[in-house]
Amino acid sequence: MTSPPALLLVGHGTRDDAGAEAFRSFVRDLGERRPGLPVAGGFIELSPPPLADAVAELTGRGVRNFAAVPLMLVSAGHAKGDIPAALAREEQRHPGTTYAYGRPLGPHPSLLNVLERRVDEALRSAGDEGGASSRAGTTVLLVGRGSTDPDANAEVHKAARLLWEGRGYAGVETAFVSLAAPDVPSGLDRCRMLGARRIVVLPYFLFTGILPDRVRAQTEGWAAAHPETEVLSADVIGPTDELAELVWERYTEAVEGDLRMNCDSCVYRIALPGFEEKVGMPQRPHHHPDDDGHGHGHGHHHHHNDGHAHAH
Repeated sequence: MTSPPALLLVGHGTRDDAGAEAFRSFVRDLGERRPGLPVAGGFIELSPPPLADAVAELTGRGVRNFAAVPLMLVSAGHAKGDIPAALAREEQRHPGTTYAYGRPLGPHPSLLNVLERRVDEALRSAGDEGGASSRAGTTVLLVGRGSTDPDANAEVHKAARLLWEGRGYAGVETAFVSLAAPDVPSGLDRCRMLGARRIVVLPYFLFTGILPDRVRAQTEGWAAAHPETEVLSADVIGPTDELAELVWERYTEAVEGDLRMNCDSCVYRIALPGFEEKVGMPQRPHHHPDDDGHGHGHGHHHHHNDGHAHAH
């Protein structure tokens, strides 16, 4: 009987030690949940271990088949290009290995439920026990990472709308902490101008890190300048049971070939206004300073089933 593919988790990376350790701890927890399945994780930049080390660890244990799941909420350039290209490089480094590639995590109903829980926790921290009237007086500002990829930014707006539907909030607005507008202060301004009496700023991040800390700092700065508006900060999603189960769902999709990537608004396929030059752009893996890569395997990811086999 053929062994199932190993689970290879791929993270973005962060300069925040606590955030990187949260990823590594989550990888260890997943391995403990499924002791019969080889599990490893690596980053594409900024944090150890690099993806190449995670692959080397598993191949050293005899693994030849991988299912890679990007531990990312939206499908931006990293998930669309950097990771598939890096996997192609690893395939050439380790002849005889094969890789199936899963899709990013959000916006999934189980993660939306965790976000709802984080809002409730923030309200309780302010002495509010919740309920319909409490939600009706609460506006949520969902803050994403931000990207130069409009499709990725649109995914955050989609998550915000899905979070709003049926939960009774006064509204759910969207902002970004980097690379895209509106920024956090502008998002808070918008909430105030729409009549928000109480705002919960909700970071759309899996783990702690530099950017979630920046969201909280900018929120506190805006709140100090607008004492007439109640502003609360919610926590990140964190290593919840829901997140672990969703990773297994994405793993199973990849193994079974049930991939549903969205290419309708991908800048590498569609000439979106202002991004026309990206159509057909070659995808190249990040160089990680801890990775003494051999400079091969760029762009040969058409066989990883990622749905973004662009003209190279």
